Amino acid sequence: MPAPSPLPAVLERFVREVRVEAARARETEAPALTPSLWRRFAESGDRLAYEAAYFERRRRLAALLLAAHLDAHLYARPDPALDDLLGSVCDEHTWILPAHAPDGDDPADRERHVDLFAAETAHTLAEAVTLLGDRIAPAVRARVRDEVDRRVLAPVQDRRWWWETCAHNWAAVCAGATGTAALALDSDRLPALLPRVEAALVSYRSGAAPDGACLEGPDYWAYGFGYFVYFAEALRARTGRDLLDDPHVRAMAAYPAAIDLGGGHRPAFADATGRGTYPAGLLDRLAGRLGVPVPARPDEPSFHDDPCYRWAHLSRTLWWTTGAARRPPAPQAFLPHAGIVAARAAGSAFAAKGGHNDEPHNHLDLGHFVLYAGGEPILDDLGAPEYTRDYFGPLRYRTPQAAADWHSVPLIDGAAQLPGRERAARVVAHVPGDPLLLALDLTAAYGTPRLARLVRTFTWRPGRLDVADAFAFHGGECQVEEVFVSRRRPVVGRGTVSWGPVTLRVPEPWRASQEEQEVRGHDGRPETVHRVRLTASIPTGTCVLAFRLP
Repeated sequence: MPAPSPLPAVLERFVREVRVEAARARETEAPALTPSLWRRFAESGDRLAYEAAYFERRRRLAALLLAAHLDAHLYARPDPALDDLLGSVCDEHTWILPAHAPDGDDPADRERHVDLFAAETAHTLAEAVTLLGDRIAPAVRARVRDEVDRRVLAPVQDRRWWWETCAHNWAAVCAGATGTAALALDSDRLPALLPRVEAALVSYRSGAAPDGACLEGPDYWAYGFGYFVYFAEALRARTGRDLLDDPHVRAMAAYPAAIDLGGGHRPAFADATGRGTYPAGLLDRLAGRLGVPVPARPDEPSFHDDPCYRWAHLSRTLWWTTGAARRPPAPQAFLPHAGIVAARAAGSAFAAKGGHNDEPHNHLDLGHFVLYAGGEPILDDLGAPEYTRDYFGPLRYRTPQAAADWHSVPLIDGAAQLPGRERAARVVAHVPGDPLLLALDLTAAYGTPRLARLVRTFTWRPGRLDVADAFAFHGGECQVEEVFVSRRRPVVGRGTVSWGPVTLRVPEPWRASQEEQEVRGHDGRPETVHRVRLTASIPTGTCVLAFRLP
């Protein structure tokens, strides 16, 4: 794939950053992946220490590869820094992360274990030697081909992997990256691998509802669906078969537009971020090939958009970004199978979710919602926390970001929502327009015997959001806490709560209080988050809470 010429003006920043990063990679030493860093996860559950060094190495590799590709006229001979780093990656004792080590973590098993990042590395190296050819030293090219085959292609062919039947991002990334690597190398293993890869991608697509929703959230949509598309386009170039020519794939491609809240914002449902950048090349390819709406670009593409510096995203941003006008998202969207609604107006937006409490990357959040005003989040979703061993174990729901009591949902008789597939919201009604209405039966989310029924109804119009909770209880009055979560500090006044431009009038007999807590975000940095509680003992009836926006 040649570098586009001339480059679209929208890529000027991206290319400038690539050249700066490549110069840095030539002038400074890459960090080592030491045994002590590897052990940190087993000893303390800490993932970030090893991953910081790992992704810094991938950052340098991507920059040197892209620079050599962009400036081919300057690289008639191999770049020693690139050759050295390719050799160093081939020397790594494993390409997986400690959190994904096989049971027992036997060093002998790590080298040929295939996780997300081993497959990604194989894809990066395979395209590197194919793309750059003689601009990589012959001995390095041969070593790279051998290592990709030995560490990833042969192990995938030789055994069945658990991720082949997954209905989430693991199937798409591991299979998609492996398949694209085999295509790039024109591997002799292609006849055996391609049917397995395509079957795994069918499993991946089965995890998306018929409406195309990605229950893992927008970041995992970019990850999993991105690798699905990258393989699909490589397969189409090779065989002419088009995996994108499918109504369900088209619905999946439209998911980012459905949940778009404007200005680069989206609801951070599941393990996600509320403001982020989708790979620009991926969106432009989907808009051009499928004609689906996609979110507007909040900024020009950057080399640093992906903190893991994945070659697949970065290379396709270079190759596929056009800068052409995109079809904008509609003002309102409803994903009925996921129970997600999103609505946008000038400077304000709202989104809410139903679903169930055993979704991939699940949070206990049925009936949860986010509210934006002035282009900024007011009531928020805390999104993904720092990933640790405990977060993916039995302590997951003690982490505020995943816990029910740090989502904007009620606590009933002191009890929060429970995990489980049977803990599901049911869409009672959806009426689009002005006003927009969504009603969700949340009864099954709770295990408290006092609750007979709970239906939460959202009514949205520009300038106002009403949240009406209709409770039915067994045995008279019941204590209820209405919870509202934000990153913005609330002000609790006499009969009101305000978050900057948004005001909630607190009806009788409810009493408002606020608290704050320090949590660690996905990048490991601490942040302070806020929670308002409205508390009352109430009989069967309906509580209507009206949020006024400017």
